[in-house]
Amino acid sequence: MKNETILQGFEWYLPADSQHWNRLAKKAEELKNFGVTSIWLPPAYKGSSGVNDVGYGTYDLYDLGEFDQKNTVPTKYGTKDEYLQCIQALKEFKMKVYADIVFDHFMGADEEEAVQAVAYSFNDRTQPISDEKEIKAWTKFTFPGRNGKYNDYQWHWQNFSGVDYDARSKDHAIFNLADKGWQPKVDDENGNFDYLMGCNLDMENPETVEQLDKWGKWYQELTDVDGYRLDAVKHIRFDLFVDWLLNRREEKQEDLFVVGEYWTDELDKLHEYLDSSGNLISLFDVPLHFNLYQAANSMGNFDMREIFAGTLIETRPDWAVTFVDNHDTQKGQSLESWVEGWFKGHAYALTLLRNQGTPVVFWGDLYGTENVEAVGTPLTTMMKLREELNFDNQADYFDDPNLIGWTCMGNFDEENSGMAVIMTNAGGGEKEMTVSAIHQGETFVDILGNNEAKVVLDDNGQGVFPVNDGQVSVYVNEKLAQQMNQ
Repeated sequence: MKNETILQGFEWYLPADSQHWNRLAKKAEELKNFGVTSIWLPPAYKGSSGVNDVGYGTYDLYDLGEFDQKNTVPTKYGTKDEYLQCIQALKEFKMKVYADIVFDHFMGADEEEAVQAVAYSFNDRTQPISDEKEIKAWTKFTFPGRNGKYNDYQWHWQNFSGVDYDARSKDHAIFNLADKGWQPKVDDENGNFDYLMGCNLDMENPETVEQLDKWGKWYQELTDVDGYRLDAVKHIRFDLFVDWLLNRREEKQEDLFVVGEYWTDELDKLHEYLDSSGNLISLFDVPLHFNLYQAANSMGNFDMREIFAGTLIETRPDWAVTFVDNHDTQKGQSLESWVEGWFKGHAYALTLLRNQGTPVVFWGDLYGTENVEAVGTPLTTMMKLREELNFDNQADYFDDPNLIGWTCMGNFDEENSGMAVIMTNAGGGEKEMTVSAIHQGETFVDILGNNEAKVVLDDNGQGVFPVNDGQVSVYVNEKLAQQMNQ
């Protein structure tokens, strides 16, 4: 995935106007010009909150904005036809499209069912807190608005292992259904983190797995997406997606890019998941996100030499999908850990302008949100620079707790190649770094415009690169900077 730049094509607070598919289609050319090579779209199917559902409260996988269900025909983002037209528009500009898949839970059932259940502690799901009793659970999904089109399977309590509400007693608890127990091959937070929310899918039920595979075949053929973002994988049996993804690859007759969301900063858990999932699934580098967050909130006390310490970029770079922020880390969200604006340029330089990992740009950083301004030109400049330059032969100068840098030498075949990046989370300074002797005598300037210095490389391709207080500067050949700024 060399020099790929993924755009997360949404943020949590987008207006519920059912216009986002149309909005994205209209922006396809602009996104391509920014340097976007692929785009991760939000969940496209009907959620339990109808037009207000961001997409993670899965109700009907087969309703992509086509049926009158949950008081709406379109989803938050639009109709089925608009979704397919959006995908086609993005593909026409040579961008790959990745779909967001939520297989952990269903929500918004159509009917109640009586079922035996045992309540478990919220904080330790290995500890029962009640005897077995009959509850009424919202677990029957009949999808009356769709009336069996595409698939006539109806989901019952047998397809699920847990719920969080007893409609008979009005009790809120984590109820395990029919003495099924919890799946052991999941994250061990809270003792066992199989259950997250809603009606928890029972992946030991063959019909559940079969139906998810049938839907995958239908969806892949309909949309022709190029890959998947898998939601909440820490809560799902670690090897579940192996066969599912192999089947999708066989159907498409080519590799699919797949990234899983495993929300933890514990590196050993990420390694375990990579191994258990057959190395078919990359993972978001959550530990790196937390390093960026801490650096942005440490008032210059974060040791920048350790910015990649304990991250997937450091240990499994080929499987690391890097990001600065996303819809869950936004202000006001449950996983809020927002990287503050002064450090956004640093963070994106550390993800976009290096040769390890596959970076994701967040829609909220590119276009802003209701309460945060867009990063602006520095971000789009770095995105375009990632598209223009070859990042092979990278040399790191991580030799100061506040002032770090790196260079990429470029090559003979690429005119005006080569780059030097320097940043500080405290006071300004300068660093002597070598780009390459193939650039001897060339003048390098800060394409971000944060520093006005012109650095002339000596016979060894070496120069002294300055940076101002709390800033990042990206030095490239002056001719390239002029071309890109036209």
